[in-house]
Amino acid sequence: MAKPAYARVLLKLSGEALMGQQQFGIDPAMLRQYAEEIRTVKELGVQVGIVIGGGNIFRGVSNSTSGIHKATGDHMGMLATMINAMALQATLENIGLTTRLMSAVRMDSMAEPFIRRRAVRHLEKGRIVIFGAGTGSPYFTTDTAAVLRGVEIEADVVIKGTRVDGVYDSDPERNPDAFRFEQITFLDVLKKDLKVMDMTAITLCRENHLPILVFNMNTPGNFKRLILGEHVGTRVTETIQAGA
Repeated sequence: MAKPAYARVLLKLSGEALMGQQQFGIDPAMLRQYAEEIRTVKELGVQVGIVIGGGNIFRGVSNSTSGIHKATGDHMGMLATMINAMALQATLENIGLTTRLMSAVRMDSMAEPFIRRRAVRHLEKGRIVIFGAGTGSPYFTTDTAAVLRGVEIEADVVIKGTRVDGVYDSDPERNPDAFRFEQITFLDVLKKDLKVMDMTAITLCRENHLPILVFNMNTPGNFKRLILGEHVGTRVTETIQAGA
């Protein structure tokens, strides 16, 4: 068996990715596909933490309401992430994986409170840990929450699973001539205002020397290939690695 390039990873998934072809909500087939991809990586012995967004659920709410304060909307988004996290947890356990769900907001009947040492212990015991409710505070995105949890659990890398195959200089879904970066620095991401993650998340990664890998999670086998060290997607680091 090939040896994984990383021992512990933090996987960030968008809530919108769970919609599949729907307008909002959760597509069970997409959820199952992601669970199977995660299983192939877990079978390599890699410790996996997961943060998932809530845009698939909150979008349905925000389109039908108005006059909601930003802080209130962010708290609604935190609840949306918990719905997605619970759905992912159930799907992972249905295919035989052991999980723990931890929440940044106290929801003791549904999830454990987030405690860093406990999260690390779960990972060491081979459990997949899903981190819900973002950072627990408004005005922070789930991208920032993913990086924060990645730093706290001492992950080797933050991996952002998207529906495009890396970081581009413009939206590849709108511009067929968009250029894809094999590698790019944190500083260039900030200078070029590329939509990899929000500025807080990128800065937090840069300050803690935590690389980001951006790849297409929807391509079967991509997650495993990335973990095995193959050149999949885009690598965001402090410096460009020659020959990589």
